[in-house]
Amino acid sequence: MFWAMTCSQPGEPMIGGFATWRNEPVTFDKVDTPNTTVQVANYMRVSPNTESSPIAPNIEVGLYAEKTGKATQSYGPRWSELTTQGGVTKAIKAGVNPTKSDRRNHTYMVVRQQSGNQWDILYDFNKVGSTGHQLKVPRGNPNRIDLGLEVMGPQYSHVPNIASRMQFMSEDKAWHQVASANTAKVISLGTCGGTRKPPYCFNAKLTGGASFTQWTTGKPRKAAEFAPSLTTALPGRSLSVLSPARNEVFNGVDQPALQECLINAPDECMATVPGLAECVASARMCNAEGADSAVADVPGPSTSVSGEEIRQRAAASFAVAPEKLTVVAPSSGTGFTTGSEAAHVWTVTSAEATPGLGHHEANFAGFRASYSEVTGQLIDACWGQMCES
Repeated sequence: MFWAMTCSQPGEPMIGGFATWRNEPVTFDKVDTPNTTVQVANYMRVSPNTESSPIAPNIEVGLYAEKTGKATQSYGPRWSELTTQGGVTKAIKAGVNPTKSDRRNHTYMVVRQQSGNQWDILYDFNKVGSTGHQLKVPRGNPNRIDLGLEVMGPQYSHVPNIASRMQFMSEDKAWHQVASANTAKVISLGTCGGTRKPPYCFNAKLTGGASFTQWTTGKPRKAAEFAPSLTTALPGRSLSVLSPARNEVFNGVDQPALQECLINAPDECMATVPGLAECVASARMCNAEGADSAVADVPGPSTSVSGEEIRQRAAASFAVAPEKLTVVAPSSGTGFTTGSEAAHVWTVTSAEATPGLGHHEANFAGFRASYSEVTGQLIDACWGQMCES
């Protein structure tokens, strides 16, 4: 696992994190990669309380692409809650074209609930989930917000430059950029150039003066794809495509203004779209177009993923021997995904020790995971004690 990340300590109480980037196309070599997880993720991680350890319970939300076969891959957003007792991961299926690499802007947010110690996760300014096991956050405790690119199997992947922007919410519910002096960079493969050659290097550039403005990262596959001159601004404006007959105001938010902002300058939306900042802080459902959309996997002829393919993927992802897994076929009714979606889901379970999908070095007791029968995409998973919740 390799990273091109920024790690920031805001230096004051933090009750929210925000990030935005485009759904850039990620490609993988069309070769067999048995027993190997090949994955690319661009995500934001919020660690609300790092007083006891820098590797404390945290929340991740971002975009994930995974090689699922010789010539197939999954692509889409998801969020995770990671704790010292285990973790949980859930795919985000709402929003407009979340699983398409169409270079559309999307936003990712983690906002502390108004009471208690838990946090809500928002995608394109709509709530898609909540945590259940985050630590208490005493006023004045240290915290951290990280942003960037993670790659597994760099020799098989090409990631174009992704321009990511990030802000944090202070306790007065105002949004700020992090001071550059409070930001460190981790580039575990090194930066492309000189003796560092693709595929084992990153393109990486932090822009901004006194404040962290943008973190641009990529992972070229071949030398010809190496681009030393990284873009320092979000790519050019796209034409606006708004849904017809859309209510102009939804939960107090000016919807035409929001859609224009999501297309052109999503990191400015909370400051420029009437009603959005107030909605994010209270109602949590602020984007009518995103709320109306959902992704549904419907199998067609010859589109189903086999149980053996799912077994091998789960074994590699959770570091458990394939023969130690129980794989339950779709429509059997014994999985843990509910509703109509369950008819098209493979479920994998094991009681063996696993590191899960997080970044802890420790192992946890067992896991459950569900995968789309159609695409092979991970839908949700839990490991350790988080499966008991």
